[in-house]
Amino acid sequence: MALSRLQTLLAENPIAALLEAGSLAVCVGLFLATLFALATGLPTGLGGVWFGIVVVGGAFVVFWTCLVPLYERYFF
Repeated sequence: MALSRLQTLLAENPIAALLEAGSLAVCVGLFLATLFALATGLPTGLGGVWFGIVVVGGAFVVFWTCLVPLYERYFF
């Protein structure tokens, strides 16, 4: 019963469902990348993995802080 309700909600709001699923994937990816970066030690030089974590995390914050409210304002 709960699964059919979830399917109904997803069918009614496919863009919102896509945003939430994408956000979950980014958060899990950032968490795993952080664990990997911690296991490899402190950054040297450019930082490689650490730099990627900061860039992806920053883009994620900008997306939710700026782009999603603009989308909701002009398309809903």
